[in-house]
Amino acid sequence: MELVRSERVFSGRVFSVRRDVLRTPRGEVVRDVVEHPGAVAFLPERPDGGVVLVRQYRHAAGERLLEVPAGTLEPGEPPEECVRRELREETGYEPDSIEYLGEVFLAPGYSTERIRLYHVMVSRGGEPSPEPDEDIEVVTVPFEDLLAMASSGAIRDAKTLAIALILAARRGLLGRGGAQRSGANLNP
Repeated sequence: MELVRSERVFSGRVFSVRRDVLRTPRGEVVRDVVEHPGAVAFLPERPDGGVVLVRQYRHAAGERLLEVPAGTLEPGEPPEECVRRELREETGYEPDSIEYLGEVFLAPGYSTERIRLYHVMVSRGGEPSPEPDEDIEVVTVPFEDLLAMASSGAIRDAKTLAIALILAARRGLLGRGGAQRSGANLNP
């Protein structure tokens, strides 16, 4: 495909939308693309094995979702600095260590948003200081309960599911019989 022209059709606080015209072997096609600066998502884990999640209202979903803490990158902000900032804001914890797990695209069919995923070990906590538009409840559960909630459909946030899958695989919980060891129920 060859880009014929591109124009910005919307500029918002968090993202913009551009309209691209592409030349294909079958003619020209139009694609609207959400341009996003990128984000981080991370699973904080305490020394006792508890993982720290947040429950917050997500207007686009129309409900409160249980998910890993996350945040949008500020212009020029290194991803690990965004992890530190969002960890303090959303949970009150300070990181002991930050491990990069990989990255995912939110919806590559129409969005440039790339989410960098991390596992963060935490031990020192404080009071969260969420943004004025955030209503966040901090929830701590055993990692095995996170896997059970993921497999039962109770967790519906994609970035949370991606991190849970990566960590379960790295911990050897996805192999033969791994779901039973983790306490997860994989039956539909």
